[in-house]
Amino acid sequence: MPELPETETIARDLTESVAGRRIESARVTKADVLREVSAPRFIKTLEGATILRSWRRAKLIVTDLSTGNFLVVQPRFTGAMIVEHADLDPAQLTYSTLRLQLDDGRALHYCDVRRLGTVALMNPKRFDEYSSALGIEPLDQSFTKEQLSGVLRVTNQPVKKVLMDQHRVAGIGNIYANESLWRAGIDPSRAADSLDDEETALLRDEIVGVLNESVALRGTSFRDYRDPKGERGKFAEKLQAYGREGLPCFRCGRRLIGTHAIDGRATVFCATCQA
Repeated sequence: MPELPETETIARDLTESVAGRRIESARVTKADVLREVSAPRFIKTLEGATILRSWRRAKLIVTDLSTGNFLVVQPRFTGAMIVEHADLDPAQLTYSTLRLQLDDGRALHYCDVRRLGTVALMNPKRFDEYSSALGIEPLDQSFTKEQLSGVLRVTNQPVKKVLMDQHRVAGIGNIYANESLWRAGIDPSRAADSLDDEETALLRDEIVGVLNESVALRGTSFRDYRDPKGERGKFAEKLQAYGREGLPCFRCGRRLIGTHAIDGRATVFCATCQA
């Protein structure tokens, strides 16, 4: 967390809110979140730069700057990009690690309670190198059942682990891997190369469906995730597997099973519907 829907929401909100704004000054209060740049160089490069747009790649929030550089934020577990506004609860900025003062009087913060997320500054060559190591985008039109099949058929690792491998499929984390597999009725521990064409096509459709539904509801908030306005996503109310271990399956009524056997991550599934 945040995963694809959350970072997509953040990127869209930032483009709507701060695209075209000039950064008048930058301040770094917790330099340990920075990657590939020192705090003095970060400040010098950003001051005077104009924010052109923000967009998403995998679980990254990428902001194009007029300098030609990319501001690349990976929120990981507790990171958030917050834009100051009149109604914002000041407590939302308690864990601000860096602050960008904008020319309209507002400021853009990167806040991170645990400081596990990162903020990098990359030139185009470095960003292309970094991005090329990431997997296919499940919300691109090119994400077909054939493309997913090409990812699955080359490995016998558990299908859930493969879906979460950012070098194979970009943006899917634990929440949406659990949800997609429950919807598709596929055992998360099944070998990826054991899925037939029909199962792969169904899984592809469920991945795209659940991601788009979550984006429409501005992502999933349990504890820390907030959008740039400081508000919570609403998809948690729609979850059918993740976080529901021990509760009845919405399809068959059998209690959902929770395990950490797959790659040490919380997996929730129905032993009947996903057999």
